[in-house]
Formats: sequence, C-alpha cells, structure tokens
Amino acid sequence: MDVKEFVPSAVPPLPGVYVYRDRFGKVIYVGKAVNLRRRMSSYFQPARVARADAKLRSLIHSIADWSFETVRNEEEALILESRLIKEYAPYYNILMRDDKRYLMLKIDFREKFPTLRTARLKKDDGARYYGPFPHGNALRSTMEYLLARFGLRGCRDPEPDENTRKHCMKRFLKDCCAPCTGNVSQEGYQERLEAAIRVLDGDIAPLLDDLKEKMTAAAAAQQFERAAHFRDVAANLEAVFGRKARARAFERAELPRSPGGKEAAEALQNTLKLPRYPEVIIGFDNSNLLGTMAVSSMVTFRDGKPDRDHYRRFRVRTVEGPNDFATMSEVVQRHFSRLLEEKRPLPDLVLIDGGRGQLDAAINALTAIRCPALPVIGLAEREEEIYIPGREKTLRLNRHDPALRLLQAVRDESHRFAITYHRQLRLKRIEQSLLDDIPGIGTVRKQQLLRAFGSVKAIRQATPEALAEKVPGLGLAMAQRVLDALGK
Repeated sequence: MDVKEFVPSAVPPLPGVYVYRDRFGKVIYVGKAVNLRRRMSSYFQPARVARADAKLRSLIHSIADWSFETVRNEEEALILESRLIKEYAPYYNILMRDDKRYLMLKIDFREKFPTLRTARLKKDDGARYYGPFPHGNALRSTMEYLLARFGLRGCRDPEPDENTRKHCMKRFLKDCCAPCTGNVSQEGYQERLEAAIRVLDGDIAPLLDDLKEKMTAAAAAQQFERAAHFRDVAANLEAVFGRKARARAFERAELPRSPGGKEAAEALQNTLKLPRYPEVIIGFDNSNLLGTMAVSSMVTFRDGKPDRDHYRRFRVRTVEGPNDFATMSEVVQRHFSRLLEEKRPLPDLVLIDGGRGQLDAAINALTAIRCPALPVIGLAEREEEIYIPGREKTLRLNRHDPALRLLQAVRDESHRFAITYHRQLRLKRIEQSLLDDIPGIGTVRKQQLLRAFGSVKAIRQATPEALAEKVPGLGLAMAQRVLDALGK
C-alpha cells in the first residue's frame, strides 16, 4: 500500500484495534490505539517511513488492506488486540515482539482435585478458561483470595499427597482443606470448587456483602489496615469478575462439553415445555452504527447445530434512526411473510436477541401478518434472562444447563452474523468514499464506475482504456485521473 492511499477521515479518533492485511488477504499485523486515526495515520506519513527501521518499513510496504474496530475504552482495546493476535498469529507482531499475552484463569478437570491457576496461552486441553484479563495484579490477588475463601489447594502437583503437604506453606496458614491428607473427600472438594466457579461466572454479590461486613467491623475496631485490605479485595473482585468487567473483558469461557445437538434440543424442549421437539430453531439480531446502516441477521439451528445454508441477512428498509424494536418488527415480518407466501414450513422455536421490548415487537409483527401460533422467546445477554410471552417473571437457568447453552449458541451466532454483515457494509462504504474525493467524479459517475467494475479494488486494477470503454462519456483523461487518485 502506498502511504498516500490511507484516508485519515475514514477512521474515527476513538479507541480501538486496527488490522493490516497483505495483498493475499492474510492478517500481518494487529495493533491497538487510544486514538485510531492518529495511530493509523502515523504508519503512512512519508517522514515516518523514511526514519523507520527495516522491520517497520517492511510492514508498511506489505500493507495492502486495512480495517479497524472501535471499542469503548483502552481496556477493551487491550482485550480485543490480545484475542486477535492469538487467533491470527500475525507475522509482524511476532517479528516485532509485540505479541502480548494477558493472564487467564484455568481449571484443569483432568486433575483429581482441580484448582485455579493462571495461564497465558489457551490450549485445546479440555480445561476451562476465563479471560484474558488486562490487570494481572488484580487477578492474582483475587485468585489468592478465592483459593483461601473456598479452601482450594494452591500447590502445583496434579496428584497431591502427604509428601506434597510437607512442603506446603498453606499448612501453616490453614486456608486449604488439605485434600492431599484425606481431610476432605473428592465430592466435598468438588462442592468447594463449584462454589468458586459460581463466582467466576459472576455471582459475586454474597462475597461482596461478606467483605463489606468485615471491612465495617474492622473499621469500627480501628483496625484500619485490615479494613483497607478487605476494601482492596472487594475492589479487585468487582474489577475482575463484576458485571461490567465480564461484559467488557470475558471471552466466553470454554466449559467441559455438555450434551450437544439433539440432547441439548431435547433439554430445551423439557425446560421450556415446548409443544414439540425444536428441530429447527431460528434466531434474530440487529446491528447498526448510531442508527445508520442498520442490518439484521437470522441464523438457523437444526437438531441443536448450526445450519449455515439457511442463514439470512437483511438490510433494514423502513426504519430511520436507532430503533431496535422497529427494526426487529420489520425483519421478522418480512421473513415470515415470505415463508407464508411460499407455504414453507415454520420453525419450531424463534429466539429474539433482547428483552421484553424486542420480544413484543416480534410477536406484534407475527400477529399483524396472521402467522400461525409458534413459540417465540427472548434472551437478554446481561443476566441471561429468558423472556417468555404471557409470563411476567423471566426464567433463569443454571449457566451449565445444556438448554441455556444451546440458546446462547443461537444468540451468539446471530450476533456474530449481524456484526460481520454490518462490518462488511461499513468497510465497503469507506472504500467507496475514496471516489468522492476525486474532482470531477459525482454521485452518478461514481455509481456508473461501481456498477461496471463492482468495487474500488477492481477499478484500481483496470486500465484507463477499460474505464473509458465501460463508462460512457468518462474519457481517457478522466479515467487516468481516477486511476492516479486511487493509486496514491
């Protein structure tokens, strides 16, 4: 990529992560920035290229395409950057020693007495991982507190015994239930572990209440250092495993495999008391950027597994501005109107990504087109609450319940599919905006060029003669001007 091809105005001055690809579409570098526009612009300044070392010059000259993703703050940028580096292992991140790996928590269920450990690399080893977490000190402090709070072992030995106990410092602290000595059964230890896992899954309120009581009591007794210790533990616990931290920092933890496919679908039928086995489940989700470029997705699961041949995506036609309810109503009505018109079979269950408002919008849309009755539910991500029509209270399932896991899979897949489509449209619009900066190219001429060649990339690769031939009235001089502008 020539340094002049980068268009700063196409990138917002917001926190985020940027991705550079080579001419083969391969990811070669992932970076983060507090200000995306400033950071990305720095790569394409002629003075920077001239002074850069050999590795950086090699990276800049290898860039053929770029994209970015905005986030809410620097912490989210750290997490997303780490995740993408792990996923793509970009060549220049490794070459430039920029492969940051943040701490995760790991529970290895192959051990007789599993415990909490820190890890930097997520492996396909059947273990359960939480994270990554950008604040390593807070994570280590919180892990030590949880080990002591629930009496879990802290030794590294996968099969602890009496000899392990002789070299263990926890025998003096007495904050371990000592499974190595037979002091607790395997079942009793498992109960302690499950209590700790509930905290890792976000159930921290009981611990925060307990810490607050201890802090208050210590302060009343003028034991201020002790009170400060409890205050810091509570702050770390909230920072690492609280609702906000989990929403921003968690990858979905990999749990031991629960019954999938048909077994999960059967569990869902029993849990929701569905009239028939949910062979076909479809899920809807929306995506927009401040109310613009609104899109929706629909995914299909058959027998509890993705059926990608029947995924659908929608450009929202009638809704202006950020109106998630109206958007949901439009796409549900459009999809089911087509099913009824073509006399195609209806799904056994419809899952709406959202709460009561989105669910009501979907049901009203189905009622308006006189769709036959079928089960429709909503799943709100914050507390994983299931909204059921006619039922005032939401339904909450155990996070390891296969029925909930299946609903989460449908919801997450619809969200991923919607976000991917929205990102494609956004990047296409950014690319097409390059034509707007060329003097003499108006809206009509831009559309003629795009219809003739399909994309800015194809236009850039054409000859002046080809442009003049396929776009009547363009002329060789203007065609050359277009190519010169796009080639900079």
